[in-house]
Amino acid sequence: MDCIFCKIISGQLPCMKVYEDEHALVFMDIVGDVDGHMVAVPKKHVENILDCDRECLHRLMSAVKEVSDHCVQTCGYDGINLLNASGTSAGQSVPHFHIHIIPRRKDDGIDAWPGFEGAKEDPAKVWELLKR
Repeated sequence: MDCIFCKIISGQLPCMKVYEDEHALVFMDIVGDVDGHMVAVPKKHVENILDCDRECLHRLMSAVKEVSDHCVQTCGYDGINLLNASGTSAGQSVPHFHIHIIPRRKDDGIDAWPGFEGAKEDPAKVWELLKR
């Protein structure tokens, strides 16, 4: 398989591990865009949340929670941003499900929220489509 995250998981490529258990791996993102940027991945290859089974998702989110708690309770951060893009139309660039973990400090100057241009449809109409 030519998946970069699978190569990291298998040890074919190095990483700076932050957390690991039998189901998930959290490692430092080396892109250098913001201090503390980490990536959490399931060890099982799934492309995104849309093809991730509930057990795999639960185990990944447990790892994300463990690392997030550590950042705030031990490392002096005040909060966490969790970012995910599932599917190419959402901006997913690596076809292995992953969640970005960005630890935050008050007044750190990071704007991790996307700049939306405004809704184009009536919220009630979209709600009719989305409600279950």
